[in-house]
Amino acid sequence: MILDHLWGLYAHPKNEWQQIDGHPETLGHTLAHVLFIALIPALCCYYATVFIGWEIGAGDPIKLTERSAMAMASSMYVAMVCGVFALAWLALWMARTFGSEPSFNQTFELAAYAATPMMMVGFAALFPVLWFVALAGIAGVAYSVYLLYTGVPILMHIPEERGFIYASSLVTCGLVLLVCLMAGTVILWSWGLGPVFTH
Repeated sequence: MILDHLWGLYAHPKNEWQQIDGHPETLGHTLAHVLFIALIPALCCYYATVFIGWEIGAGDPIKLTERSAMAMASSMYVAMVCGVFALAWLALWMARTFGSEPSFNQTFELAAYAATPMMMVGFAALFPVLWFVALAGIAGVAYSVYLLYTGVPILMHIPEERGFIYASSLVTCGLVLLVCLMAGTVILWSWGLGPVFTH
């Protein structure tokens, strides 16, 4: 089943990481997990921006046209999936520096399951109030970072102290990826591919 490890990552993350390490999945199974989970923020944001409207402050809720919302949701979906692949590749690239020689499948599992809480936060978009979504986003990022710190020593088979430095490097790379994504968004918007609001 695609969501086999979902509950365990929240209820008992260290045990779940050990189970993931003890029973490695195929690349296709992990990819199916990423493709499914990444739908949550994309679909929830699409629904919220078209049918509910975002409350930024005083005034009427802000809505987008269906076409604009679909383009942005699709872009978000592709960016999230590509972000997981990029983080997995970076984890593989940095592994030898920290005395580990994982397969891409291992680093992809690490990236996929560590990113899961950030994607699950997409449900918060169904209550599209900026402060609420921002708080939920912070909580999701914090738990994803926690999963990364607990998962690296287990999946990469390295001591915890070395795993801490490895995970810190991955968190830094993840933040750089996020900044690049934001910069790319600004560039696309400046080219006229920004949101189109309803009147």
